[in-house]
Amino acid sequence: MNTNWKKDFSIIWTGQFFSYLSSSVVGFATILWISFETRSAEVLAFSAIASMLPQALIGPFTGVLIDRWDRKKVMIFSDLFIALCSLVIGIMAFTGTITVGSIYVLLALRSVGSAFHGPSMQASVPLLAPESELVRISGINQMILSVSTIAGPALGALLMTSLNLGYVMLVDVAGALIASSSLLFVNIPRVTRSAASIANPHEFREMKEGFQAISGNRGLIWLFTFSILVLLFLMPVSVLFPLMTLEYFMGTAYQMSLIEVIWGVGMVAGGAVMGSIKLKTNGVILINISYILLGLSFLFSGLVPPDGFVYFVLFTVVGGISGAIYHSLFTATVQRVVIPEAMGRVFSLYGSLAILPSLIGLTATGFIADNIGVAPAFVYSGIILVILGIVAMFVPSMLSLGKAQH
Repeated sequence: MNTNWKKDFSIIWTGQFFSYLSSSVVGFATILWISFETRSAEVLAFSAIASMLPQALIGPFTGVLIDRWDRKKVMIFSDLFIALCSLVIGIMAFTGTITVGSIYVLLALRSVGSAFHGPSMQASVPLLAPESELVRISGINQMILSVSTIAGPALGALLMTSLNLGYVMLVDVAGALIASSSLLFVNIPRVTRSAASIANPHEFREMKEGFQAISGNRGLIWLFTFSILVLLFLMPVSVLFPLMTLEYFMGTAYQMSLIEVIWGVGMVAGGAVMGSIKLKTNGVILINISYILLGLSFLFSGLVPPDGFVYFVLFTVVGGISGAIYHSLFTATVQRVVIPEAMGRVFSLYGSLAILPSLIGLTATGFIADNIGVAPAFVYSGIILVILGIVAMFVPSMLSLGKAQH
């Protein structure tokens, strides 16, 4: 194991912070530009789908390549590819040739780069750090991502009020260059592959091996199943937070933005907790508890009277903390359980499956708001999440995945 892993992660986190932040800035700036140009919720939904669907479709294939190639180079080149896409959008903005259609195409191409970058990063962590530190590393990474998610929209809105979209896109180019350059100072070990795999590479066989790495572990199957079910009921409601503030609580645009920030603050707090402790209990039990807490935060938010906005804020903080704990422990558990040579395929396959609830959420939001109601949607979703968390406590094979952590 690399004895300089703390130094390596300090370098990686510094670079990734700029990458996360600049991507968050550009993501929000793009939403603002589309909103100003079209004032269409449908167009916004299509742009979100364009930024996620490619990852879902090509994830199983990218995982094979990630496990086959040098993961450090994969992260560098995928970051640079994303920067190139942003640069093209920027040039089109400067020359006045940008269109909504071109935004769709370039968001989809950025998504292709993300399909390589994210799993490569997650699959590289166990190659650099001791197993006992995986939860803390995942927590710190979650905290950095959450800080970027909070600061990015604010900075993006500020830049869009005074600058052309092209200049904002250059921010993403700069962030990607910093992240890529930082990786040059880190040595990420290459995964040892079998002689047969090297001599006779075959995409579908290696993809099947990725599926087998999951299907051969009953606990991992259940962990993924519950996580995807939770996302299925979480994502549609997460899209409804602005409507909950504006319509149910009769709030202002300021209160709407406050709730978004508060959720991010909760995520930062949860990531900070996971990044500062040595886990001494079963991590999978804590994942299930986080499902229950997340469900309770939704349930109570939907039951609060319309004049109880302050309670909605408090429950949102609890939801953000629970979400960060879940994500940190889930990632660390997979990194600890799966063999390094299959890690890229496993994370890519899960990523493809996990995006589907987001797509369903985007398409179902209007139906839920119009036919069920925003507050009832919070209540029903919360009840289901609590039930899922409780049921997950009685799956021995899944609980056994967390026993090695204490």
